[in-house]
Amino acid sequence: MKANNTIFYIRYLFKITLILALLFFCVLKSQKLTATGNNWTVTIPTITEAGSNYAGIYESTTNQILLTAEVPLLLGSGKVSVSYVPDPTWHSNLILSTKRTGNGTTLCVLCTITGGTAYQTVTLTDVELFRINAVLALASYSNIPIQLQLSGVSVTIPAATYNSRIVFTVSAL
Repeated sequence: MKANNTIFYIRYLFKITLILALLFFCVLKSQKLTATGNNWTVTIPTITEAGSNYAGIYESTTNQILLTAEVPLLLGSGKVSVSYVPDPTWHSNLILSTKRTGNGTTLCVLCTITGGTAYQTVTLTDVELFRINAVLALASYSNIPIQLQLSGVSVTIPAATYNSRIVFTVSAL
């Protein structure tokens, strides 16, 4: 009889372990980030006087990009990062920056969104923009407004069309 109890106990532990593992992996996959918005085309004014340079800094609207992010309770907190990809060409002297201009909307009373309210230079590798902390609920934020800034514009940069694509990612901390 004792052998049957041991087998039952092992099967019970195996089932519990399997269920916990499935829950853990499902939770990790349930973080979500969606970005919406329009292409931002910077209009650079023509220089009409010799010896002049461009203003150098251009800003988009304060809600050029709207993010929707979900961080599950069991994850605790999530980090939203940003990077760029040349699409197809980008000049290395041009500097893209981004910042969060608001919190968006959420139904989670105890959840918080922190950081990202000052311009952060966007690089080719992920750079943290802001964090979302989930407390006792799914942290779900929608319409988080993001503003873009372009700097480094100069007459020393060859005249051409430069494009890049901004990439946002959410990950566990």
